[in-house]
This record gives sequence, structure tokens and C-alpha cells, in this order.
Amino acid sequence: MEYLVKTGDPAKQRTACLILGIHSKRRLSASARQIDDASGGHLSQLLRRGDIEGEAGETLLTYQVPGINADRVLLAGCGDEKEFSAADYRKAVAAAVGVLDKGGTREAVCCLTELAPRGNTLYQTLRDTVITAEEKLYRFDRLKSDPKTPKRPLHKLTLWIPDRDQVKPAEKAAAHAMAIAAGMGLAKDLGNLPGNICTPTYLADEARKLGRRSAKLKVRVLTEAQMQKLGMGALLSVSRGSRQPARLIVIEYKGKRSNAKPVVLVGKGLTFDAGGISLKPAANMDEMKYDMCGGASVLGTLAACVEMKLPINVVGVIPTSENLPDGDANKPGDIVTSMSGQTIEVLNTDAEGRLILCDALTYSERFDPAAVIDIATLTGACIVALGKHASGLLANDDELAREVLDAGTHSGDRAWQLPLWDDYQSQLDSNFADMANIGGKGAGTITAACFLSRFTKKFKWAHLDIAGSAWNSGNDKGATGRPVPLLTQFLRHRCGLDG
Repeated sequence: MEYLVKTGDPAKQRTACLILGIHSKRRLSASARQIDDASGGHLSQLLRRGDIEGEAGETLLTYQVPGINADRVLLAGCGDEKEFSAADYRKAVAAAVGVLDKGGTREAVCCLTELAPRGNTLYQTLRDTVITAEEKLYRFDRLKSDPKTPKRPLHKLTLWIPDRDQVKPAEKAAAHAMAIAAGMGLAKDLGNLPGNICTPTYLADEARKLGRRSAKLKVRVLTEAQMQKLGMGALLSVSRGSRQPARLIVIEYKGKRSNAKPVVLVGKGLTFDAGGISLKPAANMDEMKYDMCGGASVLGTLAACVEMKLPINVVGVIPTSENLPDGDANKPGDIVTSMSGQTIEVLNTDAEGRLILCDALTYSERFDPAAVIDIATLTGACIVALGKHASGLLANDDELAREVLDAGTHSGDRAWQLPLWDDYQSQLDSNFADMANIGGKGAGTITAACFLSRFTKKFKWAHLDIAGSAWNSGNDKGATGRPVPLLTQFLRHRCGLDG
């Protein structure tokens, strides 16, 4: 969709629809009061009928409002004015965009952007507007023979701001938001593709396609033979059960000409996870195509970096494989040797994500990173602990953890930190190898991170468990594109950029 930034008298905006905010108890926003005055109290008369109270997510579409140039006015409920939050704001935007897209309104002027959720800057408000609108309009119908799309979909949204001096910063914020939304869209598309299409080779081809978009990107794809020479026995043990060969995707983004140390993003890329010999239950196994959303989020974040021209060096490392049962697959009790030389007893073949990640983390050492963040749909325990609302965060460096947490809060893509105490490490003890790949029933998210921490002693490292946040089940089943907003905000902060 196209986004423009505009200022001026709301009553004089020539548009198919003017979107105005209304708070609880029918309290009009500043722009809505302007329209009410220009219309001789028309909106106040409507409100007295009680068709809308102003609760977050409510809408009321009205026509032929006198004294203005807009064909329609859409009142969007924003909730309690004193407690107005970014979540309330996003709910209002999503509801308004949904009504207009289904109702055949091709373009609109959104005055909700004048509102200031608690603690939000103009940059954050405009970013949330664009990303929320794009999320609402997102459809994955490329594999349907007859996709049902609106006949007259919403295709242009003008973001109205009251201060003329803020037009240029607002345009920049909108452009950045479009880049983040596009990165989320890429991550969603890849996460929603079925495993028979989105294989490790397909994911590698998508990385190469991304690499062709910018001279600042350099893409390499390592084959199984190359990984064998590097000693990646943990990663390759997972792919043995599949006919699809594993790949290690390496993407370097050079946003700075200097030799500044890069941030390395390591994304788990299990394009389908049946659990291997430790086979998963049949119910909902179709959703295991989303086990590569960590890798997809790395690609989406790098795509956003290119669009925003971020002045930072970033490396994406994506180990990608399938995990299937086969005569040559990992067996419970097998012992494999990782690239680091540490040996691992495989007690459960469904704990495979950590096996491919540990070799990718060791590989990351060669970039002399400023920091490493791995992103993985790693544990069902994280879904039990945090649900879909927050990603789990564990780190070996407190300052890096605070950066990640702050980026999540700022972007609305939140994370919650769990302890990485040495007390948990003993749960990984093995009688036969340096460590086991699982730590028993208790603290599954933490022991998974403890496992990974044994391969991160040479750099500052944070781990994001996105098992709950990367995917929605039920009627809204599909990839969410998270944590692309968190990661892009983290990188923007590292660049010293506001917003």
C-alpha cells in the first residue's frame, strides 16, 4: 500500500474517507472536534444516539457529514484517554483499516496519527500505524487457485499530522516503517510456505535473491560437504534423516565501510520438524513448517536493513535442515561431535534445533562479532511460560540483554528475560558425552539456552526463543513476522539513530 504524509485543516481534506479518533465515553479527539465544529455539531449528534462509545477497536462509518470535503467519516474507538496505550492505538488502526479495506474505500486520510499513546514519540506512532495497517492487509493466498480478495481494496493511506514542521521526519518514519513491514512480510511468507516448497535449498535461493537486491549484501551458501570439512557434526546429524540436503546460509551486510565489528544474527532454519525418531504427535504437526521462522526473521531483518540503509555491519547465519525419521536419522543415545569439538549425547531427536544452532554459533566466531543474537522456535516450554505475547530472552551479558529488552519495548515486539544461572547446567550432564541435548522436564527453555551457552563463551550473546511469538494457531493460523521489529530496532539503536 502507498503511504503519504499530509498536514492542513482536516475539514478541507479531499478524500474518500477521513479517519478520526474517539475515546471512551464518546470523547472526541482534537481533529474530530475540528470536524464537529465545521459540521455544526454533526458528530456530537451522532454520538448522542449511542452507536459508538469509543472503546478500543470500535468503529462507526458515516456519510454526508456537512461542512467538510471528505465523502465519509470513520470514527475509530481508542479507549480510555488517560490510559491510552500503544496497544489501544494499534487496535484502533487495525479496526479502521479492516473496515475500509472490506468496504471498498480505495484511499483515506488517517487523523489517528495526531494521538499520542503513553510514552510514544511521533516516530513510534507513525511506525505503528504503517506496520499495523500492513499486518491487517497481509494475505497469504499465493497457493490458492481462486484467492478471494476485495474488489476495491484499500491502496493508499495518507497520514495526517497537525504540525507542518514535522512533515519530513514523519515521511522518514513512514519509509522506515514500510521497510520493517516489508521485512515482516518476507518472514511471514517464508513461514507460511509448506515444507514441500520451502526446503533448505529454497531458503538458500531466497537468500541469494535477497543478495541480488543490494551491492551491500554478500551471500554464501555452504553445502554438506563444506560443513563436513568444518566438522559440523551436530548440524549434519540432524539432516541425515532427510532427503533434502542441509545448507548453511551466510549473508553479510556491509552498511559501514570501516572494519567495525558486526552484529551476527543466527536464525534456526528447520524447514520441517517431524521430531525425527522421537516422533511428534500427529495433531498440529502441519504447523511444524514454521520451525524455520528464526531463519526467516533474519532474512526479513536484513531486507529491512537494506531498505533503511542502516550504517552498521550485520551478518546473518542460517543453519537450515529438515528433521525427519529415517534409517540413517539420529537415534536416541547417539553421540555426535560438534564443530567446537564438544560431544553431545542425543537423548531426544526432537531437540534438534540446538544441534544445528550450536555449530552455527561456533561458526560465528570467525566474524569477531560485537554481539551475537540467535533467534529460534526452540522450546514448547517457552509457549507454556510466556504464551504468544513475549519472546523468551536469555543472555550471557547483562548490557546486551538490556539492549534487546529495550528494543522490544520500544518496538512493541516484547521479550521477557529468564535466568541463565549455572545451577541449571547440571541438568545437561551425560554419563557418556560432554553434555546431553536435553535437561529433563523442568525449566526446558532455560536448559536449552544453557546448552547453547556452552558454544558462546568467546562473544557476547543473547538468545531469543520465539516458539510462541513467531506463530499464531487456531483461526488466525500463520506466521507473525516477529521478531523483525525488535531486531531492526536493536540495530537502529546500535547505529545511534532516534526512533
